[in-house]
Amino acid sequence: MEPFVGFLHGFSRYQTKQSLVYDLQEPFRWIADVTVVDAFESGIVDLPDFYFTGDDYRYRFDPEPKQRFLDLLRERFNSGVRYKGRALKWDTVIEQKTNELGHFLVGKQPSIEFVEPAQRLERPDGRELRTKILKLTSSQAKELCIGKSALHYLREKARDHRPFKVYSTTTAKLR
Repeated sequence: MEPFVGFLHGFSRYQTKQSLVYDLQEPFRWIADVTVVDAFESGIVDLPDFYFTGDDYRYRFDPEPKQRFLDLLRERFNSGVRYKGRALKWDTVIEQKTNELGHFLVGKQPSIEFVEPAQRLERPDGRELRTKILKLTSSQAKELCIGKSALHYLREKARDHRPFKVYSTTTAKLR
């Protein structure tokens, strides 16, 4: 496959613009997008980590927060997903999809789809759970076997707009 000839992105004679590579990133762009949101919400990166260079109208960020972000992104790409009955890492799935595209282009495969594997994104601290936590009385928490200190922590975190973790056993009790 010629990396300079893409389907979505135009042909480029420049060595730095590999249109096919940009095309192949589109179905998986959400992985980077979700990682950016997670990085800001968790405080791994923050606005003061960025600076503006007026000569090329781009924002750049300092090496230390950049490394923290790249570590988070690497973790995301190395996370597992079920694909064709197997547990694979996302980077392996992307490689397989690239091979499938090559087989499709040379006629070895009649069709190609980029819908699978579909990832289901769920927030562990969604609005519904936050509302339940804030409405939970001490007596109701006691009936659910949620201790006073855990209830205090949950209420404190539910009032804040930042993400927080809830143990799966506690989440199951609240559902």
